[in-house]
Amino acid sequence: MSTQHTYRVIVRGTWENLTDAARTRLLAEVEDHGLAAMRFSEEGSLTYDRVLKHFSFRYVVVSDAEDGKEMASAIAEDRAGTTLREAGYGHGELRSTATDMDTMKINYKGPRGPGAA
Repeated sequence: MSTQHTYRVIVRGTWENLTDAARTRLLAEVEDHGLAAMRFSEEGSLTYDRVLKHFSFRYVVVSDAEDGKEMASAIAEDRAGTTLREAGYGHGELRSTATDMDTMKINYKGPRGPGAA
């Protein structure tokens, strides 16, 4: 049995060929998809601004550690593509970056531990 790792994946893209209806829908919901909406989740969190040029999704992907970041990125890009296609939102190529949360080193700044002032 393979070890499962948790990845945080950011999928980025550019809006392309948006219909008038899609543009109207996105602009109507823009306040729900700003900086305050940025969070990692399994279902994905879509963020964009009023300019409607770029967008990003944030995903949590659990995948076999053997498959690495590449598989986590592919899974997240597939999820983003499906979400955009089902909503009728045109977009260009999707790019992603993944972080393996199980191997990430945490660097603490300042004093640590009991008795630290």
